[in-house]
Amino acid sequence: MTERIVVGAALLEGDRLLAARRSAPEELAGRWELPGGKVEPGETPEAALVRELREELGVDAEVVERVPGQWPLKSPYVLHVWMARLLPGGGEPKPLQDHDALRWLAPGELWDVDWLDQDVPAVREVAGRLGPGGD
Repeated sequence: MTERIVVGAALLEGDRLLAARRSAPEELAGRWELPGGKVEPGETPEAALVRELREELGVDAEVVERVPGQWPLKSPYVLHVWMARLLPGGGEPKPLQDHDALRWLAPGELWDVDWLDQDVPAVREVAGRLGPGGD
């Protein structure tokens, strides 16, 4: 079976990272993740990330750079993460789809939430880029 990419956004505002708390599906509800979703056929991962952030959070963002690594999800999916930032005038994130809460986490707060297991290695990778207190 061909691997399918799920994109996640390490959405940054200054040195703060946005975490989104899942409201669905039931087995993931209450845990935190990097927002994002599946890449549709014919779509680039970067375009999928911009689309997913608009759908899930109601914001316009730009992709900055890919975070090294990929992390297995439920077969056939694999998670790829990109650093991203809000565009000027791009809106304030709101939990519109699949989430019931959002939190901006400073480097020293990154581990104050219960991240989904598959997001932990990606958050570790991002934490190393945020500076003191992130790891």
